[in-house]
Amino acid sequence: MSQPLHAVRFPAESAAYRSARDRLLLAEMALRRQMEDVAALRRALPLGGPVPVDYFFDDEGDTPIDADVERQRRLSDLFADGKDSLVVYSFMFGPTMAQPCPSCSSILDALDGEMPHLRQRTNVAVVAKSPVSRIRHFARERGWRHLHLLSSAHNTYNADYHGETADGRQIPALNVFVRRDGQIHHTWCSELMFVACEPGQDPRHVDVIWPLWNLLDCTPEGRGADWRPSLRYDRAA
Repeated sequence: MSQPLHAVRFPAESAAYRSARDRLLLAEMALRRQMEDVAALRRALPLGGPVPVDYFFDDEGDTPIDADVERQRRLSDLFADGKDSLVVYSFMFGPTMAQPCPSCSSILDALDGEMPHLRQRTNVAVVAKSPVSRIRHFARERGWRHLHLLSSAHNTYNADYHGETADGRQIPALNVFVRRDGQIHHTWCSELMFVACEPGQDPRHVDVIWPLWNLLDCTPEGRGADWRPSLRYDRAA
């Protein structure tokens, strides 16, 4: 009989439960090691290509609920003093879309609450192709208070960094940029969306910032085969 992995037990648990739980715990420990290894590889990437142009964005600002100020801001202006990394999420909300992507909206619902914490360590912006006034309207409807929302309606950022396809279809890309010696370089993109999925898998390329699925993975029901987040739900549900 193998040694128990720890001494913590729960009320009325069986020996069969503990044996199965320990097998799972070993797998969770291996996954933790692999996650750390993957993060280390990501941090060790050499610099990507320099950004080809200092993009001008239409800027909602970082207080969409309280301000009606529109301004333009360059990509280089998104780097605060002392913070040399910039995370940019491409929000699927194009000018011809009747409504924003529900899945992107789910991600941003959570990210909005994390922004005061994230700003202590890095720069974060959200870019959508719709006009900034339309982005603002949806942000107010959604109750977002902290996201830094930008419009790429008048630049080529989405096309250059794979936030849209050649025919204009919007893609939920996550890109990271870094500032070195006055030059901005691309350093990482959520490229899992570009490789073939194994049978039964979604791309899961932005799961690292999407707590919805991570929590559902802890339940016996899991993610479900067909369920996806919605912009609105029946209050009785």
